[in-house]
Amino acid sequence: MHFHIRPFLTLPLAFWFLITLLVLSSVPAYAEWVAIGESGSDGTTIYVDPDTIRRKGDLVKMWHLFDYKTAETYRGSSFLSIKAQDHYDCAEERIRSLAVVHHSGNMGIGRAVYIRSDEGNWEPVPPQSTGQALWKFACDKP
Repeated sequence: MHFHIRPFLTLPLAFWFLITLLVLSSVPAYAEWVAIGESGSDGTTIYVDPDTIRRKGDLVKMWHLFDYKTAETYRGSSFLSIKAQDHYDCAEERIRSLAVVHHSGNMGIGRAVYIRSDEGNWEPVPPQSTGQALWKFACDKP
């Protein structure tokens, strides 16, 4: 039985470059989550992904993540983390939800057990809250 490698070596360099590019671009990009604090007495850690900040005037969109130490339950499904995208109004100090995904594992890993992606109503940012910490980060307020 003879194997011939030579025909593959004669393919144009551009072909191999394209194959390499496709392989490298198919690697998943992982968020660079930055911890900004803890919430509640259970030690839930709050993270934001600064790379997802999108500004348009006084309005900012940003993804954040709640990572739980113990499993939470919602609508009969257990989860260990929540990834959410919110919309922040920096001038009016208000916030609204855009998307929420509950994940079975920590740090947004695992099966999505709940997904909601509808635009919520604008609400005032509650003082001394997780929402205020996220609003301050998104709007870059001290």
